Amino acid sequence: MIDITSAQWESWIRLFFWPTVRILAFFMASPLWNLPSVPTPVKALLGAAIAVAIAPALPPMPAIPLFSLESFGIMLQQILIGIAMGLVLRIMIAVVQTAGEFISMQMGLGFATFYQPDAGTNTMVLSRLLEILTLLTFLAMNGHLITIEILAWTFEVLPIGSTSIDASFAETLARWGGTIFSSGLLMAIPIVTALLLINLSLGILNRASPQLSIFSVGFPMTLTAGLVLITALIPDMGGFWSDLFEQQLRFMQGMIEQMAGTP
Repeated sequence: MIDITSAQWESWIRLFFWPTVRILAFFMASPLWNLPSVPTPVKALLGAAIAVAIAPALPPMPAIPLFSLESFGIMLQQILIGIAMGLVLRIMIAVVQTAGEFISMQMGLGFATFYQPDAGTNTMVLSRLLEILTLLTFLAMNGHLITIEILAWTFEVLPIGSTSIDASFAETLARWGGTIFSSGLLMAIPIVTALLLINLSLGILNRASPQLSIFSVGFPMTLTAGLVLITALIPDMGGFWSDLFEQQLRFMQGMIEQMAGTP
């Protein structure tokens, strides 16, 4: 008969509990794994399955009782690491959403919004369309597998309970949020520039022929031109999205190294 002591049970639970906390915190903050259409038990089971898969390769867990103040501090540390990684992916999606808002406002589609459950706010239709295309491209390029690989790698750079977190990463992450506007504008600038030229042409036409109703002609023209330009540029957006994914994943790795204090 095999006897299992309570200490053995606790060591086994520690082996899976803290990695699961980090993984679930990442799922909670990331835009891909936190879709409201996916039931919460499914997300929890997926996080537990990943923790079980990577547990044999993890460094030894600290011999700390689970129900203690020190264990609570380690759990908060894992939540912080997971949320920071999820925010990097959230910034990636925010870049595309911002580009969609720039284009929508220039096309005259600023009023075309609908309620987005995962964001909890009204979102422009074009922003939602570009977000879905970005997520599908991310999946097609195996970005989700690379992200999970980076998540498993963090347990080597930031072992559970054996290191402190360099707080300077928070400023780096906040500064990286500026790419929401810079990269979003870079993505939208071809269409925005073309629509701006159309609006300037309509303005000159209105001055040359005041009897022509520009308001009845301008909106259909900008809307049609915007749809044509988006249709023409979407096949070429794969290169932009690929560079965006690479930048975000590289930044995620660099941020983890900075959290660990690695030069």
